[in-house]
Amino acid sequence: MKTLAMKQLSLKWHDARRVLSAVSLPKYLVAGAAVLAMSQAAFAQDAKIQVVAAENFYGDVVHQLGGDRVDVTSILSNPDEDPHLFEASPKTARALQHASLVVYNGADYDPWMAKLLNASKNNAKRTIIVAADLTGKKSGDNPHLWYDPATMPAVARAVTTALETADPANKSAYDANLAKFLGSLKPINAKVADLHGRYAGVPVTATEPVFGYMSDAIGLSMRNLRFQLATMNDTEASASDIAAFEKDLREKRVHVLIYNSQATEALTKRMLKLAQQSHVPTMSVTETEPAGKTYQVWMLSQLDALSTALAAGPANTGNTQ
Repeated sequence: MKTLAMKQLSLKWHDARRVLSAVSLPKYLVAGAAVLAMSQAAFAQDAKIQVVAAENFYGDVVHQLGGDRVDVTSILSNPDEDPHLFEASPKTARALQHASLVVYNGADYDPWMAKLLNASKNNAKRTIIVAADLTGKKSGDNPHLWYDPATMPAVARAVTTALETADPANKSAYDANLAKFLGSLKPINAKVADLHGRYAGVPVTATEPVFGYMSDAIGLSMRNLRFQLATMNDTEASASDIAAFEKDLREKRVHVLIYNSQATEALTKRMLKLAQQSHVPTMSVTETEPAGKTYQVWMLSQLDALSTALAAGPANTGNTQ
């Protein structure tokens, strides 16, 4: 049985021969041109969908959904660099020029992407997916949306719709990949539910609100939010907020200190050292997916680390008010 692609190629072959024969070209030229037309059609059939993702965890999800039908470029992909210090380059702009699908975070996390897209000439020909728009987040909200368990399912569904629109012939494959991806998130949700059952209400603190949405999903009582926002926005925390943070660590009012290992601010290092001196367990999180890991493995490994840290937390946290 001929596939749809084979039928289309067969039609293109006969169409090419008929048109070229009508202009009385030599038979060898007719045959050669027809072969060229067929090879061009085959190339178009095999062409991959060009995708640019601002962050590598979104790029990873696109690749899981698109498989060998997509060619994904992820801009922020180095877990050893602070993503807040990133500056777009001409290379980034060139990658966008060829993309038919663009995925980025939004909520002021990657404002350089919006600027590059505004300057691009091909926006009418591409699909743009913004995670913040899908999840109802805006400027001023915590932008670390990928730690919210509700974000990736929404992004995955939007990406699948975009891929099927661009490549309807492979809709069944994209649907199957989406179902597989959503199923692969179940262990993450189960781990969150387990931690919620054991640790909801337990006080913790963090140097930045990177893990904030996941912390909320687990039901942890997050302290020192003003300090975290100051760190995230690269502003100075007030003396009173710094003192409150230090008191929480010295008096073991929190079970765990969650810190962003990609941030190298002196104050972050100071709080980490104080936590270690006070024997408050610490847990490292990153804003960029580590090399060699999928989004699912990355999230589960951090939830496992949190579980270990919470289990080792101080038995008596004193006054947590």
